[in-house]
Amino acid sequence: MRLGFLADFLSRTVLTGFLTGVGVQVSLLEVSGLLGLHSTGNHPLTEILHDLRSIGETNPYAVAVSLAVLVIILGGRKISEKVPGGLIAVLAAIAASWALNLGAHLETLGAVPSGLPTLGLPQLDWSWPLIQKLTAPRPGLLRGHSRAERGDFARLRRQVRDRFDENVDMVGLGMANLGAGLSGTFIVNGSPTNTEMVASGGGRSQVSQLTTSVIVLLVLLFLTGPLAYLPTAVLSAIVFLVAVKMIDIQGMRRIFIEARAEFWVALLTAATVVVVGVEQGIVLAMVLSLLDHVRRGYRGSNTVIAADKRKKGWQMVPLNPPQQIAPGLLVYCFSHSLYYANCAQFSEEVLRLAKTRTPAPLDCLCVEAAAIGDVDFSAAAMLRSIFTQLREQGIRLVFTNVSPALHAQFERHGLTELLGANAIYGSVHAVIADHEEKVAAAATTAIEGGESDESDDGART
Repeated sequence: MRLGFLADFLSRTVLTGFLTGVGVQVSLLEVSGLLGLHSTGNHPLTEILHDLRSIGETNPYAVAVSLAVLVIILGGRKISEKVPGGLIAVLAAIAASWALNLGAHLETLGAVPSGLPTLGLPQLDWSWPLIQKLTAPRPGLLRGHSRAERGDFARLRRQVRDRFDENVDMVGLGMANLGAGLSGTFIVNGSPTNTEMVASGGGRSQVSQLTTSVIVLLVLLFLTGPLAYLPTAVLSAIVFLVAVKMIDIQGMRRIFIEARAEFWVALLTAATVVVVGVEQGIVLAMVLSLLDHVRRGYRGSNTVIAADKRKKGWQMVPLNPPQQIAPGLLVYCFSHSLYYANCAQFSEEVLRLAKTRTPAPLDCLCVEAAAIGDVDFSAAAMLRSIFTQLREQGIRLVFTNVSPALHAQFERHGLTELLGANAIYGSVHAVIADHEEKVAAAATTAIEGGESDESDDGART
């Protein structure tokens, strides 16, 4: 359906907050595994409260294994980022568990089925209770995976300066799920923690995924037996470290320094992920990103172009006090597309500028339209009203730097015919030249009219 563009509405600020929230959430959920406690659910705050109440039941074997894994992984990073600390920790834990019979003291992975999955169409059951079960989680899956993982995967791709197409990525994910459906496996989706694992392991291309596929194939065929000895605390420790690495304190601090308002948006997103849930956090992230976009365009920082006598050129200056670029001519720069929410601002500022009397009464008001990419129905109605009010004051309304797309919209709304054929210019230079020519012509006409009046007076005398 080519809905990959939705990922563009996850701003970097919101994405930083979202991933930080995911890191906090996952790390809190893994504490019970580190301590060898029984997990009660997927809500991080509830889980951490349960862990505090059950702290007396902590399994010392699980704690020892967890600490050993953390030391191996962090120690390997100190030596070199290329040291596969996680892989070393898993192999060492399997060997130690087998040799020391740790399965008698803590929870292990247990028997893992070996061999390749059987391919074929699944048995279909069209009973209404099953259909309800299957359809109920669909919105959550769509919200919780497609957009977030697109944004996270896009972040990784940008880090390695790799070009990507979200639509192609989603097609690949869909094909993977088709394979999962034909082989009876779990739903295939992306994950911020999995992406971080790939990134921290040095994965920068499809080679990392192909290597993983080969390793999984070998494990399924020959190595599922040893996996039975793997303590689950090892997996908790590995995921815990990955989640902690996702908590971007430095990024949040940078946002706080550079954009205070955006920091609170990011913090709210992170808090929603932790307190409410990932799906709700993604929805909030999308909504906040869109609201931030609307906020920036709703009340834009507009300017006028004035003459810069020192540098013999032009400069952008604030609307107040208004400055004419030439006597009787004012050029107004609007910084956003015109639509129903900001057309009132446009109208207020233009009518206020129309009252300019310095250094001369305003004859022409030019709108510099390079930043105006779109005019909706409400904005078109506003422009017609503005044109009428300015004409009653003897002020021409003209436009410059109008793109072909905007010109087509002017045609569709009837604005081109209303403004007149000579009201759209290709540049500010052209507007100034035409205005000065009209002023000169008016002055010449006035002088000639004055001389004619003097001749008539002499003849009558």
